[in-house]
Amino acid sequence: MQYLVSVIDDGTGPDTPTEQAAIDAFNDRLRAEGHWVFAGGLGSPEPATVVDNRNGEAFLTDGPFVESKEYMAGFWIIEAADLDKALKLATEGSKACNRKIEVRPFL
Repeated sequence: MQYLVSVIDDGTGPDTPTEQAAIDAFNDRLRAEGHWVFAGGLGSPEPATVVDNRNGEAFLTDGPFVESKEYMAGFWIIEAADLDKALKLATEGSKACNRKIEVRPFL
């Protein structure tokens, strides 16, 4: 089963060289153990644009769709046998990147 593992920035800012090294090591481990699907970092939400085309005419709004101190700063998509394994990996990812993590299964 695949899981979205979201990295939550709560004002800590960009990762440090030590955190980046730990993230790289964690990524290497995910690859070696067959859990890696895809991962990426995201920029801050300030330059985001929300697109809403539900009513036949596109409406674009500058800025994030939710005003919050916390935002998704990156993510992993992992393959894990079950939620317990995904949570174990997320616990290790949280330590590596020094951020909170949210885990959600794909439908």
